[in-house]
Amino acid sequence: MIVVLMGVSGSGKTTIGTLLAERMQTVFADADEYHSAANKAKMAAGHPLNDEDRQPWLETLNALLRGWSGGGRGGVLACSALKEAYRKTLVSGLPEGSVVFVLLDGSRELIAERLAERQNHYMNPKLLDSQLATLEPPADALRVVNDRAPEEIVDEIMQEIMA
Repeated sequence: MIVVLMGVSGSGKTTIGTLLAERMQTVFADADEYHSAANKAKMAAGHPLNDEDRQPWLETLNALLRGWSGGGRGGVLACSALKEAYRKTLVSGLPEGSVVFVLLDGSRELIAERLAERQNHYMNPKLLDSQLATLEPPADALRVVNDRAPEEIVDEIMQEIMA
């Protein structure tokens, strides 16, 4: 099983993804690590990425997921996956139903607070509103409000995806 933890920056994808991968005894990847230097610089300067900026990144992530799937492995990917078109690129060429999307949600205030506390991250907190405006919540994703201890969030996700 491949799980994509999605949501805006600051929603807790990396924290929850790391714990979830440990619990599932599988590999974890943070999509942020796959951004080009140009994308990171653009975001650090407070400029949102456009679809053209994101496309090569999404194709790289799709190759990663296809590698996991083709190798008979699962994994957990932390990736914003804000738009339906992005999610389609991520799952392109993968067996239907092999990827579960989990939307980590939370109030704007909670997420802004997390972003303000971040150290040494290229994502400019000023981009939160543009990310929230871009987010197209998927109808078929598991939606979890990330407002509790990470272990509780992982428990909830595990219960749902293993049901």
